[in-house]
Amino acid sequence: MYFESHAHYDDERFGPDREALLKSLPHYGIEIVINSGADLKSSHAGKELSEKYDYIYFAAGVHPHELYDMTDQALQEIHKLAKHEKCVAIGEIGLDYYYDTFPREEQKYWFKKQLKLGEQLNIPVIIHSRDAAQDTFDIIKKSDVRRGVIHCYSGSVEMAQQYTKMGFFIGIGGVLTFQNAKKLAEVAKNVPIESILIETDSPYLAPVPNRGKRNDSRNLEFIVKKLAEIKEMTPFEVANITLKNGKKLFFS
Repeated sequence: MYFESHAHYDDERFGPDREALLKSLPHYGIEIVINSGADLKSSHAGKELSEKYDYIYFAAGVHPHELYDMTDQALQEIHKLAKHEKCVAIGEIGLDYYYDTFPREEQKYWFKKQLKLGEQLNIPVIIHSRDAAQDTFDIIKKSDVRRGVIHCYSGSVEMAQQYTKMGFFIGIGGVLTFQNAKKLAEVAKNVPIESILIETDSPYLAPVPNRGKRNDSRNLEFIVKKLAEIKEMTPFEVANITLKNGKKLFFS
């Protein structure tokens, strides 16, 4: 059974067949899905999906690309969503310097605010970090938050190990199956399996052999197979341990 630690099933690309797809997931061994928020609208959509499907839970938060309407009032709305019985995290939140859609200082400000919310509510955080590894790490380290996952991890082995020592999990998805993913493969090799979560980031980043297509949780098997190969374990062992990891982070 698989624990899908990061998906976006509210995305419009799932519009034509969302219900049929989501209903089918348990038949493919998907036990739990975390639908991650990117803004207030998607956070509310995640809540609605969680109320419709027993195995879907959600995270509420605002992505660094989506700070258009971010205010203290919006933060209060995230706080309210986070108290829902099926909200298991604040996220995805963090920094993104690849596009610099918003000024870096503004990104840092709202990242810190949302981290603080996670701390106050004693709820895990789902962290987005792109081309901002050191700033992301420094902000988290200075905070009191020690429960969460670094989603779609792209940093160094050394930083991954520091994160795990702090209590964080490393999120690994379809990129691991790409031919040029040597850096991530080294992370996967050197980080204990007890500190790894699997994810698809659906509809993005589909793994080989479906790279370039719309992604969904049925592709977790390809990520698990690659991770098992790297860790010299069986796919069953990897799926079982990462399932336990997900339950430990989000439900304990």
